Formats: sequence, C-alpha cells, structure tokens
Amino acid sequence: MKVITRTVWILSLVSLFTDVASEMLYPVMPIYLKEIGFSILLIGVLEGVAEATAGLSKSYFGKLSDVSGKRLPFVRIGYLMSTVSKPMMAVFVYPLWVLFSRTIDRFGKGIRTGARDALLSDEATPQTKGQVFGFHRAMDTVGAVIGPSVALIYLYLFPGNYKALFLLAFIPGIVAISFTFLLKEAKMESRKFELTPVSFFSFAQYWKESPSTYKKLVAGLLAFTLINSSDVFLLLKIKEAGLSDTTIIGVYVFYNLVYALAAFPLGKLSDKIGFKRTIIFGFTVFAFVYLGMSISNELHEFVIMFLLYGIYAAATESVAKAWISNISEKKDIATAIGTYTGFQSVFTMIASSFAGFLWLTLGSSSIFLFTSATTFLVILYLIIVVNRDRR
Repeated sequence: MKVITRTVWILSLVSLFTDVASEMLYPVMPIYLKEIGFSILLIGVLEGVAEATAGLSKSYFGKLSDVSGKRLPFVRIGYLMSTVSKPMMAVFVYPLWVLFSRTIDRFGKGIRTGARDALLSDEATPQTKGQVFGFHRAMDTVGAVIGPSVALIYLYLFPGNYKALFLLAFIPGIVAISFTFLLKEAKMESRKFELTPVSFFSFAQYWKESPSTYKKLVAGLLAFTLINSSDVFLLLKIKEAGLSDTTIIGVYVFYNLVYALAAFPLGKLSDKIGFKRTIIFGFTVFAFVYLGMSISNELHEFVIMFLLYGIYAAATESVAKAWISNISEKKDIATAIGTYTGFQSVFTMIASSFAGFLWLTLGSSSIFLFTSATTFLVILYLIIVVNRDRR
C-alpha cells in the first residue's frame, strides 16, 4: 500500500510554499517590531493574541468542516487569508494595524487546519498516521528552511529593508493557493448533517462530549503548552547575547533544517514504538534545551540548543496530531484536532504574555529555567496518567 499518496503530496507542497512565505518573515518579525517601537511585553502579547485567534477559529471551522462534509473550501480560504496578510504587514506600522494583519494570518490558519489535517488522516491507516503526518510536517518545515534563507540573502543585500521583504513573501503564498486547486474533495460517509448553527466556542462543547482517553491525553499536551511560550523568545535570547540579525536568521534556518530532516524518520519511528514514548522523548529533549538556553551566550552553544530543539519539534508536533486522530471517531477528526489546537493557541497566548512579563521583571533566564523545570512535571503526568497508545 502506498503511504504517501497524491493528496498527501499536494497538501505537503501547499504547506511548503505557505511556510516559505511565513518563515521569510517570522525570524525578522521581532526585530522589525522592535524597530517600529514595540516593547518585549507588547511583542509577547501580540504573538499570544494572534495565536489565540487562530486557536479559537480552528475548533469552530474544524467542527463546521465535519458538519458540512466539506474540506477543500476551508483549506483554500484559509491559505488565501494567510497569503493576503503578508503585504498588509508592509503597509501597516501602528500597533493595532499590525495586530490586525497578524490576526488575519492566524485566522486563515484557523480556518484551514482542522480540514487539512482531516484530509491527511483520511489518507492514512492507524498504522501509518505517524509517517503521513511526519512527511507533511517535514515538507512544511522545508519551507521554513527556504523562507529564512531567502530572507537571509535579501537582508545581506538590502540590510534593514524589511517592508519590501513582506511584499516579496506574497509570491510563494500565491503558488501555495494555486496548488490547492489540484486537490479533489473526497466523498465523506453519508450522514444527516446538523442543521443547528455551530457555536464559535464549539471546542468547549466537544471537550464535554469527548472520551476520557482524549481528555487525558489533551490535558497533558495542553499543560505543556501553558508553559511553552512563542519561539520568538528564543530568537530574542540570541539577540540579547549580541549576535547579528543575519546570525539569528542563520540559526533559525539551521533549526528548521534539523526539524525537516527529523520529522519523517521520527514520525515513522512513532508508528513502531508508539506515540507516547516518542512524545515523552521529545519533551525530555525540550526540557534540557530550555535549561541550556538559560546559560547560553555563545554562538556554538546556541547552535547545539537549536539542533536539539529541532529534534524535539520533530518528535512532538505531528506525532501529537497523529495520536489524537487515532483515538477520535472518523466523523469528528477535524473537530478533535481543532479543539486541541484551539485550546493550545489560547494557552500559547497566556504562556507568551507570561514569558514577556517574566523577561521584563526577572530577566530572560527566568523564562527558560521555569519552563524547563515544569516540563518534567508534564512528563511525569504523561508517564503515570495517560494510557499507552493503542492502534
């Protein structure tokens, strides 16, 4: 049986080009925001609010996709909104307008995520979920290697010219949208669709109705999210050490390269040894990375930390979605993943805002020490409370 199907390839290419566009901007975003007057605390709040918007909408549109029996409209509209947001960042410089542009981007992600992940799940068997989600994440992260690399070359040639970079990011976004028209809507099982309106807070309703295995797993994953702030703070830590903007982007490219190379092998490994063991391994690596970041000040130290950080990311993000899709009813997969990512984004907002507060009051090291210590508590919870995954 063919594991990586045509649909998986197309969705992966869509994500690749979208990430080229997004990741051209992500590593320069905190630098750009500081240049136009944003404080560290305001950057944390901005990232948190944007992620919370994405999260709330992920659950709603995931449920809407399940109820309507449609996937592609959500995928196309979601990627379109994210693409349109890129040139908006070049035009708007006032905090509220920047927040609006960033929110449009995240809202687009919220619309497409549940439907896209449901399409991926439909292309896999319970025994190949890790591979399929891992392959998609690997391709997605290749875009996160190409994007910052383009930004690195561009800023080397045109230092400080951030606005034109936002306009340049519009091009790969258009390519991504074009690929979505190669997809075909799969026929879902016929059933009577609900005629009642879907609540924007449907994630709360699904949480009440979900099985205990889902609640136990997602509770542990969300506890981790509550202490895991935006990656922006990792980049700001490198900036605080006095390294150049191009060095920061270079380290970020290296991290994404490791992530891209490790995602598929670790996804395949999770199909063999189990999702639980793979995620616990990833969280353990994460804890040591954050401990190391609290004392790192030299380039070679940051390179080692970001190498390990890439391994952590590859062992957790796509594996978590594969695990959730395996313990959920097929008719509720978009809702189940959307509910998880919905809560996840709200908790990321809290974590990022709290991290910004800690940085200002106690210094940057406090964030990393606190996160490292509490991660071990989450690992203990997963070991004791969460059942071993059954496939």
